[in-house]
Formats: sequence, C-alpha cells, structure tokens
Amino acid sequence: MEAKRGAGAIFAEWNRLEIAVEDALYPMWLLGDVHPDRAVRDAAERCLQEDAALSAERLQSQKLFARVKAAQPANARQAKLKKDLIEAFEDNGVALPPDRRSRVKQIPVKLEALRQAFERNLREDRTKVTFAAAEMAGLPDAYLKAHEPWRDANGNYALSLNSSSHAPFMQNASNESARKRYYIARWNQGGAANIALLDEIFRLRKELAQLFGFPSYAHYALRRSMAERPETVFRFLADVKSAVTEVERNEIEELRVEKARDQGTPLAETRLARWDLDFYQERVRRSRYAIDQQKLREYFPTDKSVEFMFAVAQRLYGVRFNETKVATWHPDVRYFDIVDAKSNRFLGGIYLDLLARGGKLGESEYTIRNASHVAGRIPLTALVTAFDRQGLDQRQLEILLHEFGHALHSLLSRTDYVRHGSVKRDFVEAPSQMFEEWARREQPLALFRDICPRCPQLTPADIKNLEAARRYGKGLEYGREWLKATFDMTLSTDPQPALELWKRLESATPLGHVDGTSFPSAFSALAYEGLAAGYYGYMWSLVIALDLLTPFKKNMLDPNVGMRFRNAILAQGGQLEEMQQVRNFLGRDPSSEAFFAEITGRR
Repeated sequence: MEAKRGAGAIFAEWNRLEIAVEDALYPMWLLGDVHPDRAVRDAAERCLQEDAALSAERLQSQKLFARVKAAQPANARQAKLKKDLIEAFEDNGVALPPDRRSRVKQIPVKLEALRQAFERNLREDRTKVTFAAAEMAGLPDAYLKAHEPWRDANGNYALSLNSSSHAPFMQNASNESARKRYYIARWNQGGAANIALLDEIFRLRKELAQLFGFPSYAHYALRRSMAERPETVFRFLADVKSAVTEVERNEIEELRVEKARDQGTPLAETRLARWDLDFYQERVRRSRYAIDQQKLREYFPTDKSVEFMFAVAQRLYGVRFNETKVATWHPDVRYFDIVDAKSNRFLGGIYLDLLARGGKLGESEYTIRNASHVAGRIPLTALVTAFDRQGLDQRQLEILLHEFGHALHSLLSRTDYVRHGSVKRDFVEAPSQMFEEWARREQPLALFRDICPRCPQLTPADIKNLEAARRYGKGLEYGREWLKATFDMTLSTDPQPALELWKRLESATPLGHVDGTSFPSAFSALAYEGLAAGYYGYMWSLVIALDLLTPFKKNMLDPNVGMRFRNAILAQGGQLEEMQQVRNFLGRDPSSEAFFAEITGRR
C-alpha cells in the first residue's frame, strides 16, 4: 500500500487491511477474557500487545496518510471514512516530529500491557471470604444450595468475589458484620498492585496528550466525542449532582429509619454504612412493593430469558435466530445464526456465553467481525455474562437485553466499511440502554406466557410494583455514578495518586469513605483506553437512550417503529454522524427531560 502512488483505491485497500487485522485480532480479545485455559488467555494478551504496536505503525505511515488525504470520496460514506481516517492518523502522531512520533508509538503498547495486568489481577483473583453457617442467615435456599460445593469440613462457606455470589449476599444476609467483611473484601479486589497500575496509566495518558500540545488527556480524548471538551462534561456532571443530591440524602434517611426499626436502636444512634445499602434497599422494596428479586428467578429461567430476548428482536426488527452446532471454547457456549425474516438472507452470527465460571470476566459484548457491505462481510459477535444457570432477577434480565442491544448494533449493521462498526464513546451505550426498557414493560414481558407457560407469570400489578421498586434508590445510584465519572474526569485532567483522590471524593459524599477499601483497584473501566475520560458517557448516552424510547411508547412491539430504528440507528454504525442519526429517527434534537426524571426516580 505504501509503494503505490496517488490515492488510487485507498478506501478499498484500507478496508481489506482492517478486515485482515480484525480476523486475527478480535477473536483474541474475546478468548483472552473468556477461554477456560489460562495459557490461551496469556497467549492472547501477548498478541494484543503486538497489535498495539502494529496499529501505531500503520497510523504513523506518512505515505498512507498522504494517499488518504489525496483521495476524492465518491459518496458520503467515503467522505466520512476519509474524515475518520485522517483523525486516526493525527491521533497517532503522523504529523509530529520524529522523536515525539516515536514516543507516541511506544505509549499505547505500554498502556495495553498495563490494562492487561489490571484485568489479569481481577480475573485471576482467587480470594475467598469464609462465613460460618450462622452468618448465612437470610440468604435464600437456592443460594445456599448453589454454594454447597464451597463448604469446608466445618460447614463454613468460602465465597468468591464474583458478582453472582457477592450481590445476592449483600442484598439478603442479615448479619451486618458478615456484610461488612464481604464488602471490604470485594472493594479491595486488585489491591495495591492495581492502584500502582492506575497511577502509571494516567501518568502515561497525560504524557501522550502533552506530546500533541494538549493541557490534559481529557482535552486530547474528548475532542473526538460528542461532548468535544472537558468543560462541557463538567457542566453536565454539575447538573447531575444538582439534580440528585437532595434525592440521595432523602433516600439515605429512609434507609437509616429502616435500619433503626430493624435493629431496635434509637434513630439518633443509628448510622447507615455502605455495606447496609443493598440490604436495606432490598427490605424496603420487599415491604413497600412486594418485590423479591431472588424469587424472580422462577419467572425468568435463563434459557427462557434467551428465548424472550430473541422474540423481542424478531418482532421489532424482522429477524430470526437459528441455533447451530459449531465449535466453541466451552461446553456452555451456544451459537445462533441471525437471518432476515422476509428475505431469509443470512445477516450474521452470535455466540452466547452466559454462565458464571472462574477465569472469566463479567458482562460484555465482543465484536468478532464488523460488517462491510462493499466487501460482502457478515458481522459476528459474542454476548458474555456471568449469570446463574437457574434464572435471572430483573436487573440481570435488563443486563442481558443491554448487552444484546450492543450485539444487535453489530449484527444489523449495514456499513460499507468495517471501521464504521464503532461509534463515538458517549453514544455507544444509547441503543443498549434503550433496549433495557423491554425488560420492565407489561407488553413485552407478556411474551413469557407463550415462551414459558409453566413459569409463574407477572401480573400487571406485579410489573407496576417492579417498576416502582426500580425507581426507588435512583438518588443513591446516580450519586454514585456522578462520583465515578467525576473521579475519572479529575484524573484525566489532573493526574494525581488515584487512591488518595478517591478517598477525598468519597469522603465528601453523605455516606463517606470506608477505611480499608480500595474501590479504584476494582474499577476496571478506568484501565480501558476506549473509556478513558469517558465514564461520563454512560449518563450522557442515557439522555439519548431515554429519548429514543419516545416513538415506542404507544406500542413497545411495533414492527414499523422497530424497522425505522433498525434502519436509522442500528444499520448506520458510525458511517453517519451520531447526532444526525438521532435527528433522523426522532425528527428533532434529543431532549434531556426524561433523563433528569429518571435519575431522580420520577420517570
């Protein structure tokens, strides 16, 4: 490619190159996180580090850069590709002096090695927290039965830090000292080693930004986002903080009253701790809304929940899912072809790796192949979770649909070029966050009657109570999201010792900081370059996601609206500017009204 003169067919050539890289690299991303054999995971890590160097080399080629700049786009999609490629070349230092260009090439390789070390420390953590049988009081029989294999000769339970063990314990264990021990252990995962890695990651990010003449990494990274600059993000976070502060304090006071009642202590002498939150929120939801999340596993069996998510997609987007036997990395993994229901055209494939096991990370969607219409390339994706084999609670059903939303964004893409399989970081979550709504509305949930007639069925009153229970606690939830986003943005604008900054920020919140905990060491989002200076994007994209629901409100299973969404949003990937996609679907600019109602529990 470098040897050719003039632009020529640079767009087609670049597409073929990226297809070759995807075919080699993307399966390694997946297997590095999910393969049961540690040797395979370690081998994948080494390959990913080599790719980081190769990517920088490609995007520092001045000859290729000159060919891209000389190219005359034949259509709007090529024009968008040219713009994106020029930005990618510039972001990798193609125009910098040789000494700085060399350093820009080195830093991503080091950052990838640091990310891998951070994730490895979490993935390979074998910490067990031991509880006497009496300390398991309050936990459902199904939980105790599932953890029976982890009992020792004295009858004690040795529980891992996996969310499938930790989350139900924190919601149901009535022994406060047991909850405290488990809370501290969970939020020390990764420990001092990961804190040191974070400090090095943010130091290198600042150095990278300074090589380009930017005052901070946030300035460097955000210029390619919808927000564009740090000041915009900080204003957004200030609006979130203003909206949720009073709601958060009121919720804490309600929970403190509940704890005082439960323990029979004077309210003035009752202090609510962070390890109390899940437990007393669950008590309030059960007493006020008659909701028991553990009981919901009978309503949402894991295999039937998969049928449900497929049924929703089939009705909305005019597709079918056909299970096919293929080679997989674990016996629990299932594979499905997706075809267009009208034309029977093969659209892509999806692997489902849904059940918890050791050495595997939690919830995520992995793109294995991006679509390319001009190359006749079909997308392939994997949906990975760590669920219980028996069934899901409602939040897990929402997570399933959320990650499936990411998969559909890949599978229904009709982009000309594989590079446009990705979208801006503060938009990428929007279609998936929108899709969560189908896990809590009466019309789609009624599909379970046909999918699982022997399962207990939710009544309209049950669903109303579920939604009221979901709205409860939004002040605490988004107060925490504000804290994490502010932590990320502060480090991205002014790097400083991560744990000390976290302690200061968390200490200023109503519940304060828990001594002996190290939350940032387990905050894996911070280590990913794709989320660097981008954690705010979960809330930013939720503004768009909740507004995208507007056309679905009259009929959540309307195939006409579904096909409009498929064509306007899912099929476009990143080949059309994200805000234009939203305007095309809504017929207007997005509104933040639903978002602020959501984060204050009023939606």
